Amino acid sequence: MQLVRGNGFAATSVDQLCAHAGVTKGAFFHHFASKEALGVAAADYWSECTGAFFAEAPFHHHADPVDRVLGYIDLRLALIGGPVESFSCVAGTMVQEAFRSSAAIRIACEASIIGNARALEADIAEAMVQRGVTGTTAESLSRHVQVVIQGAFVVAKTQEESAAPDMARDALRHLRRYFEFLFRVPQERSADQ
Repeated sequence: MQLVRGNGFAATSVDQLCAHAGVTKGAFFHHFASKEALGVAAADYWSECTGAFFAEAPFHHHADPVDRVLGYIDLRLALIGGPVESFSCVAGTMVQEAFRSSAAIRIACEASIIGNARALEADIAEAMVQRGVTGTTAESLSRHVQVVIQGAFVVAKTQEESAAPDMARDALRHLRRYFEFLFRVPQERSADQ
């Protein structure tokens, strides 16, 4: 994961992967028919790990669905720090490179990113009902969250290492404000967050 996050999927060679993992090329090809197969496995593993991490996150304990949605965004904000490869998304990085060259990697990355969005849908749907939000769907809003997060990571990669986290955090702060406005969070409550 480190090599793909830092170098990108295409720029990471099988030789580099083997050296980093401490295995031979023969061992690599015993487990993976191709580098593409490794990419699919990496996206699947990323989904499994991040899915478990977010499923156990404390924001789920909030009684108010608006607090759960904002808590998710706050968690994503808290995870941003250090070099961009330490907080960016493996699936997002790989799909940017392989969306046309590998349908298998694109589909695995879609499952990861959209799976993360789907995990937020129920909380958004409940918040929409509670706050009387109409004219959109929880599915669309949950995808919007992922669009902003993935976009924040891409734009952060355009910055020098020291500026990258602030660039990403700024985008997520705007996302939080969007949901505060959408769900009509009182200003005094919003300022406490």
